[in-house]
Amino acid sequence: MIDVRPLFPGERCALLELLRDLSPQDWARPTVCPGWDVHDIAGHVLNDYLRRISGSRDKHAGARFAEGETLPRYLARVNGEFVQATRQISPELIVELLEHLGPQLDAVWAARELEAPADLDVSWAATDVASPAWLDIAREYTEFWVHQQQIRDAVARPGATEPELMAPVLNVFARALPQSLSGHDRPEGTVAELEVLGTAGGRWGAAWQEGRWRLAAPVPEPQARVTMDQDTFWRLATRGITVEQARDRSQPSGDPELTAAMTTLLAVIA
Repeated sequence: MIDVRPLFPGERCALLELLRDLSPQDWARPTVCPGWDVHDIAGHVLNDYLRRISGSRDKHAGARFAEGETLPRYLARVNGEFVQATRQISPELIVELLEHLGPQLDAVWAARELEAPADLDVSWAATDVASPAWLDIAREYTEFWVHQQQIRDAVARPGATEPELMAPVLNVFARALPQSLSGHDRPEGTVAELEVLGTAGGRWGAAWQEGRWRLAAPVPEPQARVTMDQDTFWRLATRGITVEQARDRSQPSGDPELTAAMTTLLAVIA
């Protein structure tokens, strides 16, 4: 279990400080998200705040799925609709709304029992078992942190990569390791290890146990290992870079099928 709830105010403070310092030209700069500029990403974060307060606190169902619509298509549609609407909102008002709503969202998380069922399952971690609340909350923290980094990239402002803010993001993303290995059955006890280098990095293992991959402690000699730096890892997990780019920046060893699968790790819905 990872309790990220104390981290939300610090991450939000860094974001608000960044946004307040941007020029009008900065707000219009393109980002890694196709078709979205800095203003659009900030509007999307505002949407996340509103959506989670409405859903988790007020039990509001939100927008409905269209007939035959998959989850990725649904999210792309509703997120795009909200971003288009927020283009009518000034940067100053977006900042004010984020500052106002942030503590209300913190209160929603504070009231949750971390080991209770999640309000929203984290499908990139597992599709066949329910998620606990702590993983749902941690997923939201990674979402906010990643969008802040996308803005920082767009305006060439480093920051928010201090280990206390970044390390939990990498730890949460590593929860996608078993899912990335699914479909590659191995003998009981086979271990695959991901090593992420950097001050916020770490080592995570996945073991084949009782017919499925499960998170496990790293071992001295795993059957497969992939090593990459922390910048590569978070960008791979969110598809800020391609799988091929991540492989070029990684060092695999051992079982080639497992190492190839590990470098398809995805910690967003896409």
